[in-house]
Amino acid sequence: MSINRKAAENIAQVLTEALPYIQRFTNRTIVVKFGGNAMIDDELKAHFARDIVLMKLVGMNPIVVHGGGPQIGDLLKRLQIESRFVDGMRVTDSATMDVVEMVLGGTVNKEIVSLLNHNGGKAIGLTGKDGQLIRAKKLTVTQKTPETSVPEIIDIGHVGEVASISTDVLDMLINSDFIPVIAPIGVGPDGNSYNINADLVAGKIAEVLQAEKLMLLTNIEGLKDKSGTVLTGLRTERVDELIADGTIYGGMLPKIRCALDAVNSGVQSAHIIDGRVPHAVLLEIFTDTGVGTLITNKRSLLEP
Repeated sequence: MSINRKAAENIAQVLTEALPYIQRFTNRTIVVKFGGNAMIDDELKAHFARDIVLMKLVGMNPIVVHGGGPQIGDLLKRLQIESRFVDGMRVTDSATMDVVEMVLGGTVNKEIVSLLNHNGGKAIGLTGKDGQLIRAKKLTVTQKTPETSVPEIIDIGHVGEVASISTDVLDMLINSDFIPVIAPIGVGPDGNSYNINADLVAGKIAEVLQAEKLMLLTNIEGLKDKSGTVLTGLRTERVDELIADGTIYGGMLPKIRCALDAVNSGVQSAHIIDGRVPHAVLLEIFTDTGVGTLITNKRSLLEP
């Protein structure tokens, strides 16, 4: 395929802009949480796969953590198993957990692995149960009710939080040509499986590996101020101020707190990016402008 001179000059310009970032991030670990529209739109899925494969080929160490809420909901509906939520979390009894494992550890995980391999990568799929990668503990939820003065403890079943991450398997894969693709299922001390929020798993993995970046794909443009302008280049203390004054609230709070925890624990930067944008991952890593909100304690993206 031939291209005209103008197009060639544009390609050269893009590569020139990307070069310092490639040099800066070679051999660095980047944890990417894959979810939202990017996970269900075929074209966006293909863009994402190519982005991750390219990152590996230029010397970075991407780790993919994925969710699968809509896919779980669809299968539960087909199986006529009712879905019930408490504070946004799916109540997960034993039958529901079987479906969660089937969808996350099977269907979704293997589809992502296949996409990456089809685009020239060498991906390998894991759940947190493999090599006891993710040790979980049962998540307890409390709710206040008008009938009682003491908050009620609600059992939401096999829903967990991260107790610890074992890095043995990840270190082995990072030091090879493989790209880990991780389903957020942990194993408890009792041997039971637990469904864990994928953002939290990605954040904890980024923390224990002291990753260069944590990237959370979303269905929004990024964190916005009260006038609707996307905010980026935020220091952690500024994010704390935005939480305190109510700019950050509701469903965005858990994602922002996950990003804050990661940066405060040694991850160099966290990114809330718009997964609806083609090649969003590459645009955020390799360009000056990016496509979302960046949170960091560094003065410059290229600061060592």
